[in-house]
Order: sequence, then structure tokens, then C-alpha cells
Amino acid sequence: MKLLLNPIVLRMGLFLLLAIAAFVVGAFVIRRLRKNLVAEQESLTQVPMPSDGLPVHAYHAVIQQLKQQKHELTTQQLADRRRAKASDTLSAAVLANLSCGVLFLNTSGLVRQANSAARKLLGLASPIGMNVAELFRSATIRPETSGSGGTRIEKALAPALSGQSTVRGLIIEYATREGGSRVLELTASPVLAENASLLGTTFLINDKTEIEQIRQEGQMRQEISSEMALGLRNSLATIAGYAQQLAQSRDPELARQLADDIANEAARLDRTTVRFLAGAKSATAGF
Repeated sequence: MKLLLNPIVLRMGLFLLLAIAAFVVGAFVIRRLRKNLVAEQESLTQVPMPSDGLPVHAYHAVIQQLKQQKHELTTQQLADRRRAKASDTLSAAVLANLSCGVLFLNTSGLVRQANSAARKLLGLASPIGMNVAELFRSATIRPETSGSGGTRIEKALAPALSGQSTVRGLIIEYATREGGSRVLELTASPVLAENASLLGTTFLINDKTEIEQIRQEGQMRQEISSEMALGLRNSLATIAGYAQQLAQSRDPELARQLADDIANEAARLDRTTVRFLAGAKSATAGF
């Protein structure tokens, strides 16, 4: 009894009770915290949250949608490339089969594309990278082309190269590298974008050499025909004069002389006619 009433024993008993109470309270608090942590972990496992505050399934949905859009965009780009390639192939096939030459010059005035007809007409293996002065350095403008005789070809084509207007029907005499000569007709047209900015210039080249030869030969035949007609008229007048003198003459010797002159003039007229007909026949056979 005295032991229980001892102050030291009482203090130790009180301290033991406080320790037991603290232990119980601490165990309760720890158990409560553990339950909260487990519940929070389970909630995070069921509905995780990314750093931006969106649910992970929504985040994945956005990613899947972006991947789908990327796939569709890639498919569209591939389709556009195939269409562009098909268009380029078709354009190249059309240009290759054209009998007239086609050139495309960029905004710097340099050739970027030329079909086979243009290379053949200009006598160049590859005009790519050449400017107008280099392309037509051996060409002269016909004087009858809109009064452009003596004008430099770069100046005549300047409106088309600068995008101002189309230059049509420019006739030039072009000397090829092989020493030949061609008559070419140029049409230069600027290519404009939707905002009216200049994309380049197209050149259409037509070979007028054969037509020019036909025109010259026709003019020559016309001149020959005129000379022929004048010669026939003079021969007929001469023959008529000899015949009139022969009819009025009573001198047998003079009559024989006049008859010989008539025969000679008729023979000369026959030879001239034969030569003219032979020349006309050969010219017709040439066509």
C-alpha cells in the first residue's frame, strides 16, 4: 500500500498511461493515414491524372485522333504527289509530241524546260540555263514584223519577259549552229499567278521555213511567168511582123528570108515554152 502511495511510483504509472494512450492514438492515426494512402492509390490507379490535369484516357484519345489526322494528311499528300506526277507525265508526253517548240523561262529569264521540238528547231542539245540573248544570238528580226526591223530581240520580247503583255507573231531569221537557216515565228506569253505575280514566260516556236520557201518559189514562178508572157508576146509580135512583110513581099529571096526568120522565131518560142513547162513540172514534183 505504501508502495502505491509512493510519488515516484505514481509518476511512473501516470507516464506509462500517457505512453499507452500516445501509442494508441499514434497507431490509430497511422492506420487512418495508411487507409487514406491506400484509397488514394486505388483512385489514382483507376483514374490516373497526367500532369496537365486531363484523364489519361482522354489524353490517349487525343493522341489517337492526332495520329489519325496525321495518317489522313500523309495519305492526302501521297495522293497529291501521284496526281502531280501523273499531270507532269501527261504534260511531258504532250510537249514531246508537239511539232512546235515550247520553252519555259523562269522569272530570271533562264530556260527551265524545253521540249524536243524546241531543241531541234534551235539546234541545241540542251538550252536549259540559257537566256534570251544566248538563245537567239544568231537571229535577226524581219523588218515586216510590226516595224521591228533592226530591234534587238531581247527588247522586242521584253513585254512578255516582264509580265506586261504577250508578244505574238515575231518573225525571225535564225542561223543554226550547223550553218543552216530557218524562219521562225515566236509567241511569248507571261505566266501569272492568282495574285498577278510573274511565275515565268512561255515561248511557242513555229517553223515557217517551208512556208517561206513556198512563198519565195511562188513569187519566183510568178516573176518567171511574167517574163515568159512578155517573151511570148514579143515573139508573137515578131512573127506577126515577119508574116505581114511576107504577105506584102514580091521578092522570092526576101520571102525565103522572112520564112526562115519566122521558123527560127517559132523554134526559139518552142524551146522557151519547153523549158518553162519542165521547170513547172519539177517544181510541182518537189511538193
